[in-house]
Amino acid sequence: MELVLEVEDPDGITKAALRRIADDGGMPATERAHAEGAVTEDTAEALAYLVDPFDLVSQVPGVELQQASWSSERIDYDPDSPEWDLDEDDVDDDSDG
Repeated sequence: MELVLEVEDPDGITKAALRRIADDGGMPATERAHAEGAVTEDTAEALAYLVDPFDLVSQVPGVELQQASWSSERIDYDPDSPEWDLDEDDVDDDSDG
């Protein structure tokens, strides 16, 4: 599964992540300081504090989350471009088809 997001309000995401961190009463102060720094410096980190992969798939019948990873990069996304073939990762470069 791959998910492409367009972030239209990075400040809003950062503020929401900071609120979530502030609301976590069980977080130690040193961890809180680290988390606040991470979400302030990187929108992807802020988004990671707001989106739980388990929550995304927990209600999907027949799906059990085994592992989730998070990475991000800034790109110019054009869904109409032929360069954006959604199945490109599924094709073996050595195959004839």
